Amino acid sequence: MANTKRPVIPMQNPRERVNNFSEVVENLSDEMAKNEAKRCLNCKTKPCVAGCPIAIDIPRFIGKIASGDNLGAYRAIKEYSSLPAVCGRVCPQEKQCEKNCVQGIKSDPIAIGALERYVADKYIFENFAPKASSCQPDRLLKVAIAGSGPAGLTCAGNLANLGYNVTVFEALHALGGVLSYGIPEFRLPKAIVEKEIDNLKRAGVKFETNVVIGKTFSIKDLFSQGFSAIFLGTGAGVPRFMGIQGENLQGVYSANEFLTRVNLMKAYKDDYDTPIKDLGKVIVVGGGNVAMDTARVAVRLGAKETTLVYRRSEEELPARREEIEHAKEEGVKFKFLSNPKKILPNKNGRVCTLLCAKMQLSDIDNYGRRKVVEKKDEVFYMDADTVIMAIGTLPNPILKASEAKLKFSDTGQVIVDQETLMTSIDGVFAGGDIVSGAATVLLAMSAGKRAAKAIDKYLKQHRCAICK
Repeated sequence: MANTKRPVIPMQNPRERVNNFSEVVENLSDEMAKNEAKRCLNCKTKPCVAGCPIAIDIPRFIGKIASGDNLGAYRAIKEYSSLPAVCGRVCPQEKQCEKNCVQGIKSDPIAIGALERYVADKYIFENFAPKASSCQPDRLLKVAIAGSGPAGLTCAGNLANLGYNVTVFEALHALGGVLSYGIPEFRLPKAIVEKEIDNLKRAGVKFETNVVIGKTFSIKDLFSQGFSAIFLGTGAGVPRFMGIQGENLQGVYSANEFLTRVNLMKAYKDDYDTPIKDLGKVIVVGGGNVAMDTARVAVRLGAKETTLVYRRSEEELPARREEIEHAKEEGVKFKFLSNPKKILPNKNGRVCTLLCAKMQLSDIDNYGRRKVVEKKDEVFYMDADTVIMAIGTLPNPILKASEAKLKFSDTGQVIVDQETLMTSIDGVFAGGDIVSGAATVLLAMSAGKRAAKAIDKYLKQHRCAICK
């Protein structure tokens, strides 16, 4: 009888991993991957595919692993995904493809994410497949991509495969967007991001760093340089704050600053110019994946104590269940149904105390979640040396300030046609967090994929006019 149990995914021991930034979750062995692939029922209706935002043919690639054809499995994934090694690590499979797995009805769902990562890492590190040629055919039509995050990279890769001359412009000095500055090394090694970008370079995609669209170049400038279409995938990198007293005190960070300093500026190393030291007692405000990442980084930086404060209950935490469990294993404490009201300073103007209100759940709101309200006159104090706000992000206002013809929502997102993803400017498309607000990597990739298809259709319809 075939094994119906999901394999135990290997990972670092919690007592060891809190002292390093090495990847926590390890890869499946060849034997584990093949045995797990053989559990797939190869359902005709493919419900797992329906749960995947980029519609990877999951039974096909798993079937190839089961037969020992890892190269075929990788190629099957690459037909749909430009970043398989990234997706296998950070996508919430338990809420998407694995949630729909038929095998999971009576036993454990197939470890789809682990299998995708296994195949992608085989390609990247073991070179079992031939590398793409760097020789590319002449490409007449040029497309500009603003932002090298998951939406931009996906759009660029898909357009390059369709034969377009693609250039990606990145505002920072390092490529990868949120994949590089926002997700810690222990969850997504930067070597993986670099390898995925190298694959795009071999496919002909060009990259330029330190270029801010809206400052360095305007949209008009890009069209003047001969680009026939533009995709805006600049994400949502501006942090939200609560607007409470004390958020400007020493020792208060946004999660964006905190994670960027650690991921891009190596703040966990003493010999770098901007180290983060002496965190003391850390309070992280929020409940999403960014909050979990922040809390787990604080632990590794030697925080005396790390507590995550969330205004709702544990059942409503939006973070991935895996990340929540990892945080608990690493010693992160949780304070639920609690909401900060004020941050208080010591005599030196540094954080020393957080005043919180006790909360309670109420009626269901318009989004299907329980409303949360303060309990009358029930407050408490928490000692804190560092407070980090991880409560969401907004798009950078540079585009809104510099591009008068672009239309934006009241909260700063670019408004697009929902079918074509075209903005209010002809030939300019947008997708990912700059349109949807902060979301998952895979949803941003899905937007990039849709945009590439829409840009291809647009350029084919306008080809004669453009060529003239």
